[in-house]
Amino acid sequence: MRKILTIAGTRPQLVKVAAVSRVIRESFNEVLVNTGQHYDYNMAGVFFDELNIPKPDYDLGIGSDTHGRQTGRMMIAVEEVVEKEKPDAILVYGDTNSTLAGATVASKLHIPIIHIEAGLRSYNKEMPEEINRIMTDHVSTLLFAPTDLAVRNLAKEGISDGVHQVGDVMYDAVLYNMTLAEEKHTLSDYNLVSREYVLGTIHRADNTDNKERLESILQAFSALKEKVYLPLHPRTKSKIDTFGLNSIVEQASNIEIVEPISYLEMLLLEKHAKAIVTDSGGVQKEAYFAKVPCITLRDQTEWVETIVTGWNQLVNPLEVNLAEKLANLQVGKPIDNLYGDGEAAKKINSIIKKYLE
Repeated sequence: MRKILTIAGTRPQLVKVAAVSRVIRESFNEVLVNTGQHYDYNMAGVFFDELNIPKPDYDLGIGSDTHGRQTGRMMIAVEEVVEKEKPDAILVYGDTNSTLAGATVASKLHIPIIHIEAGLRSYNKEMPEEINRIMTDHVSTLLFAPTDLAVRNLAKEGISDGVHQVGDVMYDAVLYNMTLAEEKHTLSDYNLVSREYVLGTIHRADNTDNKERLESILQAFSALKEKVYLPLHPRTKSKIDTFGLNSIVEQASNIEIVEPISYLEMLLLEKHAKAIVTDSGGVQKEAYFAKVPCITLRDQTEWVETIVTGWNQLVNPLEVNLAEKLANLQVGKPIDNLYGDGEAAKKINSIIKKYLE
């Protein structure tokens, strides 16, 4: 049986691993490498178990560092695994440092690279993710694009060989995991009522490291009549303390700050929110899947389709009255299958089989 070495390291990637591994393990011997960029198995075993993610064969435990050091340490560790396992192909997801490290090692060792979520572009090279996804696409052998736009983006850069539009594996994952979420959690667990709250997530440095932006976001939340449920990243919480913005939250009776919640909890709360305010890439898409209006606190997004269909809006909180924008949100156009039919993993498996055979 042919061997595929899969590399992941962040929570969104591991969610996608769960969706794809269930399928490709029927056809291939998969070796799973968790770089530990966000999670190692010992510290986050509940997360793996909750989503039925296979236990990693290798847990590299790289952890946080500067981009260069982190990527370099990953490359050294991944290369050792590759030399031991001798895979027929290396599979990477998305646009993280784990993605770039795996793709670079594979290209140097002349091993076919499979890139899931190929062709995404924000056209902002100040984002490290943009650099990672461009470089990975240009050395990949099989490029699985989630949308027609992603295919066109690749064509603009002269990449057409090995490109396949298969839909989005995240849609596969959401369809599967929403059922798990509804089995394990209910809104009453959080004292929330469907369509009567706004769900917020803030973690990107553009928003958290800029006092004026962060203050504007919190002020906008405090001006809403709806409850704002805000699972807060520890880094964001620290910045609120550092900038002395706690008084905004303390004086706002409608803002409820809670500890970070699990992926399944997040899916359930996204589904029932009146609106979502986020700076996360994945949450933008999950909002679209749930058909919940979304405001993205960024200047660009790689998920352009969500903007075009009206389900998502890019907002600079320093230039736009966020509270007013939220109060007047309209739902977008109901377009089916924008990100596929939920069968992306099966299509990916079939194409890999044909290639390796």
